[in-house]
Amino acid sequence: MVGLFYIYLPMSWQIPTQIEQDIIAGKAKYQTFQTGNGGQSILQVPPNSYAVIFGYDFSPAGGGINIVSVFPLFVDLIPSNIRFFETQQISFYTGTDFFPFIHHININQSAYNFLDGSSTNYAIVHDIDNTPIARQVYITSTNDVTITHGLILNATPATTGAIPVTSRTPGFLTYGGSGQLIQAQTNYGPGATPLQFMQPSPKDFQDFGLGLLPGNPDNQAFATPDVTNGLVEANVYSATLDAAFPRAAATNYYLCLHYALYSKTVPEQRG
Repeated sequence: MVGLFYIYLPMSWQIPTQIEQDIIAGKAKYQTFQTGNGGQSILQVPPNSYAVIFGYDFSPAGGGINIVSVFPLFVDLIPSNIRFFETQQISFYTGTDFFPFIHHININQSAYNFLDGSSTNYAIVHDIDNTPIARQVYITSTNDVTITHGLILNATPATTGAIPVTSRTPGFLTYGGSGQLIQAQTNYGPGATPLQFMQPSPKDFQDFGLGLLPGNPDNQAFATPDVTNGLVEANVYSATLDAAFPRAAATNYYLCLHYALYSKTVPEQRG
């Protein structure tokens, strides 16, 4: 008798029940949109229709890049030339709403002793783990959806300060009254006019005793394009390591969207 074995793989996204029912009933069509290589893509939404993106599979950029270094025993620093690949951002812009997603990417490390039998020096090999990442989202758009991918190296502290006790930052439960100098303003873009990530809140920044609110505050963390201090297109950077990398499929990022396409105008109430 042949035994049957079932393997259940955990998933980070699934088709929402209502969307699945709509697909079965013929009210919506399940579709995928796969992109990669260049950091800028557009998901086209036909006229008199709307798309509901409910998940994506993301294969990070940097696969196939191996950095070999020689270090004394037990030293395990990550080489600076692959640190850009450790943090990658995907964002979706619908014309009215902006949805950024930042992912930390694992850097694998392997150590090999020299063939001459040396016990004091090792060859350390670092490579980027580009195992696909699955995420569940819920993004609705009647417009074309602009998709941007890039690498982030720096998150530059601009303002630090102690947070006082307020109705929203009570003592002992939050950093309010702790005396710790938390990072309250972070630059994720070019130094001149970046969008600045403000904490605890840009609405009442001065109420927390943190000084004047800068010109471009934002209440969530995301990077904007800049080759030094912001978002860098992956192939622009990988080409600085080796001109062959942008042509290597393993080195490029890939993104597969899962969405439902409704061939009608968006309803007023969507739950």
